[in-house]
Amino acid sequence: MINRNILKSCPKNIKEEEIYCAYKIFFGTLVSESRLKIINLLRKGKKNVSEIIKELKTDQTAVSHDLARLRQCGFVEIEIKGKYRYYKLNNKTIEPLMEIIDKHMSLNCIHILKRKKGNKK
Repeated sequence: MINRNILKSCPKNIKEEEIYCAYKIFFGTLVSESRLKIINLLRKGKKNVSEIIKELKTDQTAVSHDLARLRQCGFVEIEIKGKYRYYKLNNKTIEPLMEIIDKHMSLNCIHILKRKKGNKK
């Protein structure tokens, strides 16, 4: 069952079943390791594309595609200063969400990594 608050904000022609597609888009955005790296990098402060490329040691095309997806889903925002575009994390929703995710992972998921690492010995 979908939360009623989500249904209130949707156009009337969107069916409840279709909202699960939006969930898939949202969580699909978080599945990408490169997008997660960008999110975590931007948690430290705003960066332009060149700075992101340099920090993550990746190519411009990949970063641009990831930033486009992150912008589409509202994870990041753009701040234009002169000829530079700076990307920053959506501090209103995504920063608090990432803090909740970090806390959840430290309590419920990190032990899985420790166990997997221990089994490989």
